[in-house]
Amino acid sequence: MSDIAIVTLCSAPRLAHLRNQLRATAGTPRVVVWIGDDDAPALDAESVVHVPPGPAGLRLAAARNAGARAAEALGARLLVFLDADCIPGPELVERYRDAAAQHPDAVLCGPVTYLPAGAALDAASLRAATAPHAARPAPPPGVLQCAAAEEYPLFWSLSFATTPAVWRAIGGFDEQYEGYGGEDTDFAFSLRRASVPMIWVGGADAYHQHHETSSPPWQHLDDILRNGRRFARKWGEWPMTGWLEAFERAGAVVREDDGWRRASA
Repeated sequence: MSDIAIVTLCSAPRLAHLRNQLRATAGTPRVVVWIGDDDAPALDAESVVHVPPGPAGLRLAAARNAGARAAEALGARLLVFLDADCIPGPELVERYRDAAAQHPDAVLCGPVTYLPAGAALDAASLRAATAPHAARPAPPPGVLQCAAAEEYPLFWSLSFATTPAVWRAIGGFDEQYEGYGGEDTDFAFSLRRASVPMIWVGGADAYHQHHETSSPPWQHLDDILRNGRRFARKWGEWPMTGWLEAFERAGAVVREDDGWRRASA
């Protein structure tokens, strides 16, 4: 059994993207956590775990924790988390493995390139398309860069890796978050509080397959308010402020002394 397992969360709307990822990761053990309220379809994965939604929506935090446990049960000594939309670059697994050998006590974060609609997904095309999202550090291939304290909020669960020992020490994701938003930044703040290094891994490229989206994400407004308030009570500040300010400009939310709420009808 491989020393690495790839953990992916998926529901029906992202199934086609997931199947592309599973084809690209053949030969590496895969754990799929199915997060819909339906049964998972037949999938080419070594382990399929079902974490159904909770009363407030998809349980992304609980699903990642379940995926970590399932991957460790397969014998994985390195957990690589990829969004269902993401295709790993040809060097992603090896870059994460090498980084983990040098920083076994860290959480490792590779660059993510957003692909246009209809992009080819073969290795050569992915290499040619590499253009990491500018919001996060992307050191040159082979370079490992320790995140500064102020960079921890840039953590994305789209692509990251860590060992089961680090995962257990952190306590995983806070499962009180349900629905969209907040759990990634909460995880990053937990890393920073515990003095767990976060490493930007040059060359561990992932490629996000195109799908329609909205910015700000109007369909998740209530989730963002609920999870944002939970985060603020825990950490003393609100996450996702860019989206909240966009909602505010549109008149959908109003700012109060302790944060935001829906505007009155």
